[in-house]
Amino acid sequence: MKKLILLALMTTLTVAGFSQSDKYLAAMKRNLAAIDSSFSNPPSLLSLANTFERIADAEKNQWLPYYYAALCQVNYGFMVTDKAQTDNIADKATALINKADSLSPKNSEVSCIKSMIASCHMMVNPMQRYMQYGQESNTEMENAMEQDPTNPRPYLLKGQSLKYTPEQFGGGCKTAKIELQTAIDKFLVYKPASELYPAWGLQRVQQLMKECEQ
Repeated sequence: MKKLILLALMTTLTVAGFSQSDKYLAAMKRNLAAIDSSFSNPPSLLSLANTFERIADAEKNQWLPYYYAALCQVNYGFMVTDKAQTDNIADKATALINKADSLSPKNSEVSCIKSMIASCHMMVNPMQRYMQYGQESNTEMENAMEQDPTNPRPYLLKGQSLKYTPEQFGGGCKTAKIELQTAIDKFLVYKPASELYPAWGLQRVQQLMKECEQ
């Protein structure tokens, strides 16, 4: 009798685990599908960030929802027109990505978001902030490359940064194209670890390369 009760309990827990996993997977896939279209309506990026954060807080041990919450948050920071809001938006992205970092340390994708956040802070006043945030962004890009040499996204970020850096400071399309081409080459062979893992960036790097070749 005890064995039957124990077996029933184990079966119930297993089913509940699968149910929770299925619910998490469905919620993540649904919100991931909404990211691209949100760029045409920037405030919806904040709504998505909040949704991913709620998923993360419910799951507690999954780094990906915190990662995507930070990704949506920092992209909104780049797009907001009132620069007085940018630092607060970037600070919120930092809080989110730090939670992802605590769950998945030395993660190349997490380092990419940290690089983006530093760039977001810098863009409030590039001339005054480059020494602090520009160097921080570059450091996180280098960390991302070292943590996963197959990841194309840090090369995309580096190429993008160089494209918008004046030639007299070592930037411009001539230097950017080297990194952008590296990113493209890596995208062509890159395989995300699962359907929920980051896969963004190919269209962006192709667009940047096209602009450099015009």
